[in-house]
Amino acid sequence: MDSIFKLNKQIENRIQQLEELSSNHIVENYVDNQTITGDSSNVERDVQNLRTENLKLRYQLDILKAAIEKLQSDHPDLPVVKRVSSNRATMISILKELERIFSNAFQKAFPTLTNVGVEFTRSEYADFQCNNALKLTKLLPKKKSPIEIAKMIIVSLEPNDIIENVTVSGPGFINITISGKFLCSEILNIITNDVHINLSDNNDKRPIIVDYSSPNIAKEMHVGHLRSTIIGDSVARLLEFVGFNVLRINHIGDWGTQFGMLLTHLMDTFPDFETKPPPIEDLQTFYKQSKKRFDEEEEFKKRALETTVRLQSKDPLLIQTWNLICDISRKEFAEIYQILNISKELMERGESFYQERMIDVVQDLTERGFLVEEDGRKVFYPKNSNVPPLTIVKSDGGFTYDTSDMAAIRQRTKEENASRIIYTTDSGQAVHFKSFFDCAQICGYYDTKKTRLDHLTFGVVLGEDRKRFKTRSGETVKLKDLINEGLERSMQKLLEKERDKVLTKEELAIAQKAVAIGCIKYADLSHDRNNDYIFSFDRMLDDKGNTAVYLLYTITRIRSIIRNCNLDRQIKDIGNEFRHNSLFQLDHQKEIKLAKFILNFPDIIIQIVDNLYLHLLCRYLFDLSVIFTEFYDQCYVIEKIGSTTKINLNRVILCEATVKIMETGLDILGIETTCPCDEFCWNFEKNSSSSIICKYSQNY
Repeated sequence: MDSIFKLNKQIENRIQQLEELSSNHIVENYVDNQTITGDSSNVERDVQNLRTENLKLRYQLDILKAAIEKLQSDHPDLPVVKRVSSNRATMISILKELERIFSNAFQKAFPTLTNVGVEFTRSEYADFQCNNALKLTKLLPKKKSPIEIAKMIIVSLEPNDIIENVTVSGPGFINITISGKFLCSEILNIITNDVHINLSDNNDKRPIIVDYSSPNIAKEMHVGHLRSTIIGDSVARLLEFVGFNVLRINHIGDWGTQFGMLLTHLMDTFPDFETKPPPIEDLQTFYKQSKKRFDEEEEFKKRALETTVRLQSKDPLLIQTWNLICDISRKEFAEIYQILNISKELMERGESFYQERMIDVVQDLTERGFLVEEDGRKVFYPKNSNVPPLTIVKSDGGFTYDTSDMAAIRQRTKEENASRIIYTTDSGQAVHFKSFFDCAQICGYYDTKKTRLDHLTFGVVLGEDRKRFKTRSGETVKLKDLINEGLERSMQKLLEKERDKVLTKEELAIAQKAVAIGCIKYADLSHDRNNDYIFSFDRMLDDKGNTAVYLLYTITRIRSIIRNCNLDRQIKDIGNEFRHNSLFQLDHQKEIKLAKFILNFPDIIIQIVDNLYLHLLCRYLFDLSVIFTEFYDQCYVIEKIGSTTKINLNRVILCEATVKIMETGLDILGIETTCPCDEFCWNFEKNSSSSIICKYSQNY
């Protein structure tokens, strides 16, 4: 049976090759659709030769297809080869495909067993290792050795394009080597179709909601908002990249008692505010003044609470002034989002958006008996007794953040019909979210079968003294000040590299921002989000190690290599030609190692879509940079012999595939990879006077 299995696969592979050759030799309409120039007799002879060759190929195809039909007729249990399309729009997950192949093999070899999860690990003997045989010895009714079980699994494997070889080692470990032909095909897919991964269910158009940033009106964004903003935006980019419909929500604090304070203080400070807009530019100072009065002046506090009631009753004049205050803050937020390259799709939905819905929630929960009176409050107890209840209504009749969270999740599941909701906040709110998720499920505001909830937690930012990151005066670091210092440090770095001598003032400013913001983002995202991390400009601007500077340098280096080849056509066109003529090959160990690591990208992405740990993507990109450097050190892309330069197009394709993956990964992280520094490299390298020769051989 094993020999028939191999014969079936060999015939199918030959059919695929012949079909590709046949498609490249089809000339039925050649003469009708082409203008013939030159010696017509030669053209007619060439056309006739192509027709003859095409007929031969089709004849061979018919014979082989008949052989396959005979094999399948004589052996009904023989599986049909599952071909992976050689020119797909999306990258394939090797692990997912191996899981499918081995799951089918388990079912075929052991029909009585169900729900046996496939377990793969990396192996020093091959690319992957399946360790299920040892586990299956305990599950089978008839005792068999792990080695026997492993052999039964191998015999039951369906023919496929991914696996080149399988062997058994040790106590039944199945070692799997990935096909070289598959590697070449997938690398060419990246070249011809770019980097695409689709994980969404095309039949499920429901949105995934990512809730992040969430600053407060009248307060400046601080370093604490940095992590939520950067992490949330990257998660949204990731989910969009794999095909999901993403709704970005900025749940800002724009309602409540603090606005009663602000508006009352404004009316006292600017009595003519109705006719003359008050010149409030420093909202932070204005807020501190109103808060001080609220805490110290009983009469002011009373009036502020009355103003809050009038605002909640939609007093037209107060609403107009409230909008003015909100607009001032929005402008400040927008400036920070713009410089951080945060998506413009981030939609503001503040506390005010949920006001009417909060009233409905209180009424609904009261009527259905979920609220308990306690010390004048109305609270909602979760099933989990280890977490505190939610306060839905305060003793003074006001609403809380708990109320707005309940109103928001109800709106998101019932009105938005969200399939998944991701809340991006610091780990200090973990207890609240456990209680909140529990209560929302109890009252039916979300169904675990329809909606997945994730609390994406993160640690705090520390200073180099390993304490909470603060200014010298002990205040929280303002995000604007942090960014400005990053820009200053970035410019210092560029001047040290003497970039001011080759870049214009405008180009230098663009490079300054790209380096500064890229480094700030990457320093955050490259750490396990659950851990606190030390904020250090010196470390993040280092051009060695796992930093944005190192990755951006690697990308610039690869672009430089490709540009220095002075190719006379697009690499995509070369990739298409290599595919049609089966020219692409990987021979050197470092070429194969790089190609295999490139093709790990989909499995890394799949893992992160589930667990939302973006540092895994950062680690992958850094490791890819290191492996590329190993490849480049041992494999010449450009080889100069006297005045002649030979270009290895196989390796140019590997360079292009590497840079496409790296740029895609950094784009998911929200880091820009286009920089004037690249243009400098390009302009400098174009001056090379060496002649270039490109041939289709190992050393081009």
